[in-house]
Amino acid sequence: MGQKINPLGFRLGTTQGHHSIWFAQPKNYSEDLQEDQKIRNCIKNYIQKNMRISSGVEGIARIEIRKRIDLIQVIIYMGFPKLLLEGKTRRIEELKINVQKELNCVNRKLNIAITRITNPYGHPNILAEFIAGQLKNRVSFRKAIKKAIELTEQADTKGIQVQIAGRIDGKEIARVEWIREGRVPLQTIRAKIDYCSYGVRTIYGVLGIKIWIFGE
Repeated sequence: MGQKINPLGFRLGTTQGHHSIWFAQPKNYSEDLQEDQKIRNCIKNYIQKNMRISSGVEGIARIEIRKRIDLIQVIIYMGFPKLLLEGKTRRIEELKINVQKELNCVNRKLNIAITRITNPYGHPNILAEFIAGQLKNRVSFRKAIKKAIELTEQADTKGIQVQIAGRIDGKEIARVEWIREGRVPLQTIRAKIDYCSYGVRTIYGVLGIKIWIFGE
C-alpha cells in the first residue's frame, strides 16, 4: 500500500517552517512540548467560548510559538480577527491571563500578537472548521465539500483535495469519500502544500476531515 507521510513534515526546510521555535535540553524537552500544547488548547478554547459567529468558524489558521529564556511569544494567525479585536486590548489581556494561569509561568513574560491573514479560505484549518460546521447541521457531505471548494477557488489556489472518513450521512458502514479539484502534487517537495486533519463530533459518531491545498 502507498505509505502516506504528513505533507507538512515532508516539506520542512523547503517550503514549510516550524510552528514552534525554541531550544530545550533533552530532559526538559517533553515538558516544553506539553507546554506548547497547553498554550494552543487554551487559546482555542478561549476563542471557542467567546466567539459565536454566524458561520461557526473560529478562523485560526495556525498558532506560532517562540520561546526564549525569559519570554514566550505567541502569534495567532487568524482569518477573521475582528472577533478578538472588538474589545481589542481587553480581550487579549483576558486571553493572556488565561494562558498564564494554565502555564503558571512566574519568571517569564508572555506576549500575544494577532496577525490577520488574507484569503482565510485558502487555509485548510479554517476550511475544515467550515465543513465541520456544515456537517454538524446535517448538510449532506457532498454539498459541504462543493461549497468549501468554491470558497477556496475564490481564494486563488491551484488545487484542493478534501477527504471525509467515518459514518458519512449517518450510514451504518463507515467509508471514505474524497473529492479533488485542480492539481495536488503530493510527491513534489517544492510544491507549497498546506494540510490539516480535523475531527468532527456528529450525532452519529466522529468524522475525520483531511484537506490538502496546493497554493502558490
